[in-house]
Amino acid sequence: MTQLLLHLSDVDEARWAERFRTALPEVAVLRRGDAYDPAAIDYLFVWKPKPDAFEGLTGLKAVLSLGAGVDALLKHPGLPRHLPLVRYADEELSQKMTDYVVAQVTMHHRAFSRFQADQKARRWTQYYPPQSKETQVGIMGLGILGQHAATRLKALGFTLRGWARSPKQIEGMTTFAGAGELDAFLSGTDILVCLLPLTEDTRGILNRDTFGKLRRGGLKDGPAIVNAARGGHQVEADIAQALKDGTLSAASLDVFETEPLPPDSPLWDIPTCYITPHIAAISDEDAGARYFAQTIRDHMAGRPLRNQVDTSRGY
Repeated sequence: MTQLLLHLSDVDEARWAERFRTALPEVAVLRRGDAYDPAAIDYLFVWKPKPDAFEGLTGLKAVLSLGAGVDALLKHPGLPRHLPLVRYADEELSQKMTDYVVAQVTMHHRAFSRFQADQKARRWTQYYPPQSKETQVGIMGLGILGQHAATRLKALGFTLRGWARSPKQIEGMTTFAGAGELDAFLSGTDILVCLLPLTEDTRGILNRDTFGKLRRGGLKDGPAIVNAARGGHQVEADIAQALKDGTLSAASLDVFETEPLPPDSPLWDIPTCYITPHIAAISDEDAGARYFAQTIRDHMAGRPLRNQVDTSRGY
């Protein structure tokens, strides 16, 4: 009988096991505390795996990652890179991420920070934000999540720009690719959304140099950023300084260099920095179990795997 082992940290492993047993009754679902032969395990479902996660799993056929991003997993010294690695990316997860992105983009477009400050000062100042079509939203990262968010933002009338590592043609969006076109992408962007995978090329990309290249004059108070990808993309000292000196009008951050965000971080005290605790797109257990149950069935039947990671590229 095919065997699936769960190796999950910081989530309820028992509940995931229950969901998998319902979604995948033809497979034996095991947890780390169960009695089993490591060499007989066929599939490993992981989240924040411990150092010994892959020890003895000599019969492993594929690794399944609960996270949509796999940058941390790829650093695990025991990861068997010759095996298929599948990440989590389904419609429900994409919709949750899009809900977050749309909420933050529209908040910045409608000058929420300005009116919030006016309210606190009991100041009545009528400022009329530009139409959505006059506001250029630039999305960094044009994978499943980036394209899903773009579809919804387009429906709201925003002018869209996109940047990715390799060229992409997306209807209703002006696209740019590679380091050579990054500056051109930034120069026309009012609200910058980061949905990139974290690689050595994208680490620290949200920095002072990047912020200084964003379009001035599109939004009256200046450009804004939204990061719902990885904390490693941002240089938080640069974000704090850019918010204080007006290089950025606002920032929405769901991820951080260190999580939880340390109490002494200056970001907490900046009124135009909107902090959420890495909740933009959380994984639903029922949907996740169904998704990976189908992944296992596809692999057992020799069918192509959805969202298989190219380990040489990091996503």
